[in-house]
Amino acid sequence: MPEIDIPDVVAEVRKAFEEYEKALVNNDVDKLDELFRDDPRTIRYGAGEILYGYAQIKAFRAARSPVGLGRTLSKTSITTYGRDFATAATLYERPSAPGKIGRQMQTWVRFPEGWRVVAAHVSLIDAP
Repeated sequence: MPEIDIPDVVAEVRKAFEEYEKALVNNDVDKLDELFRDDPRTIRYGAGEILYGYAQIKAFRAARSPVGLGRTLSKTSITTYGRDFATAATLYERPSAPGKIGRQMQTWVRFPEGWRVVAAHVSLIDAP
């Protein structure tokens, strides 16, 4: 059974997650592309899109409008399993989407080049 939440591994994944968040709100497409695993098996389900494979994810990022990307996170949870696998979940609110709560989940895996997202899911619901 893998050890859960090894402190130094949690810190590594939190750093990668924070890099992703910074790149997202600043529309740093190159960094976002770097943090997703370049693999046809990488998946991203977005609020309005279904993307299979790194090529589709990269094309989506390149075409996405950079307007209204700012957001506030809450209840961020990072859990690691062993030294090479982790999940990250967070809630977010955007001024551009009043009355909505965003939900984001990511699966992170450590590869020789570093931590990479291999699966992601983003959805919006009405705020309670």
